[in-house]
Amino acid sequence: MQISVDDLSGPDIAEFLDEHVQQMRSLTPLESKHALDLDSLRKPDVTFWSAVDGGTLVGCGAIKRLDAEHAELKSMRTRPTRQRSGVASSLLAHILREASGMGFTRLSLETGSAEYFLPARRLYEKFGFQPCEPFADYRPDPNSTFMTRVL
Repeated sequence: MQISVDDLSGPDIAEFLDEHVQQMRSLTPLESKHALDLDSLRKPDVTFWSAVDGGTLVGCGAIKRLDAEHAELKSMRTRPTRQRSGVASSLLAHILREASGMGFTRLSLETGSAEYFLPARRLYEKFGFQPCEPFADYRPDPNSTFMTRVL
């Protein structure tokens, strides 16, 4: 599997991310949906990675700069047919290394609190993320779980 920075110009990643946003909309009330659309992911404060295996896009993830030392993990997604196959773990390990190399000392995230998101929360816990209070512009929300990790 190859993980590399993606400029988000290809049709495969656009379709992959659209599926992600549509899925989050189907699972989460609109006021609690925080998935970024393609235009938001193209902003200069976001670095986006795609994971490709055998020529097939299998996962993605991004970080959004909050300040000089703090970034937010965004858009973690694994192709449904590849879930629980190590794609997300490989991506997250890569993103943690990259974020540290970019000078960030903290990485935080928001994910769903529903049962559907339990595998994601377990993955983040496995990588040292701990529950935290809402950060950046987030507000307390029963549909959200906030986590953070020192790098």
